[in-house]
Amino acid sequence: MIRDETAETRMPLTVVLARAKNTPKKAGLALWMERVLEECHRASVEFGTDPVHDLRVALRRCRSMADGLLVMDPNPAWKEMKRAGKRLFRELGELRDAQVMEEWVHRLGTPDDPVTSALLQFLASRESHLKQQAAVALQEFDRKQWRRWIASLPRRAARMRTGSLLFKHLALERWTEAYELHRRALRNRSQIAFHRLRIGLKRFRYIVENFLPEQHAGWSDDLKELQDVLGEVHDLDVLWATALQVNAFPDAESRLKWHARIIEERTRRIEKYRAKMLGKASLWQVWRAQLPVGKQIESAALSRLKLWASFLDPDFKHSTHVTRLALQLYDGLPVRRRSADSEPAHQRAILQVAGLLHDVGRCKNEKGHHKATYNLIHRLTPPLGWSEEQMRWVGVIARYHRGALPGVGQKTLVGLSQAQRESVLKLAGILRLANAFDADRNGQIQRLEVHEQNGFLEIAAQGYSPHDRIAERIAAARHLLETVYRQPVMVKPLRTKTKPTTENELKTAH
Repeated sequence: MIRDETAETRMPLTVVLARAKNTPKKAGLALWMERVLEECHRASVEFGTDPVHDLRVALRRCRSMADGLLVMDPNPAWKEMKRAGKRLFRELGELRDAQVMEEWVHRLGTPDDPVTSALLQFLASRESHLKQQAAVALQEFDRKQWRRWIASLPRRAARMRTGSLLFKHLALERWTEAYELHRRALRNRSQIAFHRLRIGLKRFRYIVENFLPEQHAGWSDDLKELQDVLGEVHDLDVLWATALQVNAFPDAESRLKWHARIIEERTRRIEKYRAKMLGKASLWQVWRAQLPVGKQIESAALSRLKLWASFLDPDFKHSTHVTRLALQLYDGLPVRRRSADSEPAHQRAILQVAGLLHDVGRCKNEKGHHKATYNLIHRLTPPLGWSEEQMRWVGVIARYHRGALPGVGQKTLVGLSQAQRESVLKLAGILRLANAFDADRNGQIQRLEVHEQNGFLEIAAQGYSPHDRIAERIAAARHLLETVYRQPVMVKPLRTKTKPTTENELKTAH
């Protein structure tokens, strides 16, 4: 469907730029989203090399920012914005590839070479066809919706501070993925491997470029050079494949000649890449030295999960309070020793994350939100430092913070050993009881103390009264924990000790 354009979208670029001078200067996402509309106008006049390139850069910036922000902010508008520009970006990409190949043919060939003529003739015809497709994609690009996103998405992006540990952690994820692709590419040296490396390095570059201004200032030249080098390797591979596809070679001699030229150019760029990226002083190590290590990785991963939950949970204050109570219970309950390989490490951290995330499903369905919570966590990609197994435990624990008790044959527990089931149900029982202590969501119960004596578990709760209406909820919630520990649980008020008032203090008060 061809979308209608407003008078503003048809406005001459000089008028658009003049208006821009009289408006407050934008930066970050707002700047690049505005730039997309400006470059759309330029490209619509003529799909030349520069307008196509500049529009793709603007779209790429917006889509890569959305990709990074979507990791922390699950708002569907980020995906919708990425999807809105996807077709236009793809069509422009194919057109750009054809234009770049023309440049390579001119560089590698000579005017009197029949291969040069055959390739240029094919590319000219293809470029004309791709310009028509790009024109249709540009007409269908919904600029009204894009303007609505300009009004809303930059405000959401502002909630996540650039240069923070969260974005350094995200950059480390991208670095780790790209570095593994680097090792594979140098090991097998295939075209596919170098193409994947180019994409991996590009994704790392985008995070640095968009969200780490300090690192980008020092790394931008090298990142751009490496991206260009690997991009040219890809261009040469595509050019050779295209030449074979269109039967551009009249004889074996011309084929060998062109292949030798392409391999020479390709090898030169691979060696240039290797010179910068191998050895102890390689750029990989330079970049890694400025990204999180050790406890910073754990802290950043926790902060990312916490931020993700805060965007979804309509009462995140309640969830943070329940988490504090759950950890007090965990620290006070007696330890049941299990085999080290029967369960994932860091159970306390798993319980903490389950507490923070246990109500994210309320954004989907209030009545069955514990099930919606499990599904959301199940689909969540674990942040660097967390495994699939640990996040599965988080989902199961959060799933059983309320509702029916887990039973035999539950899909969520399939594949867990008996020891693992007992451990995960213990954590679920802790969270279930902690959640009941704040059933009224008022934070009245602030502190819990646990003691084991006379064959039962005694939980003393500051602010608790057996006559309050939540006492019944607490009595029901303790059942799962009693089942796991095979001990009755008794809840009583925590008596705070009052300091005796001295005679001098009374005199001072008066």
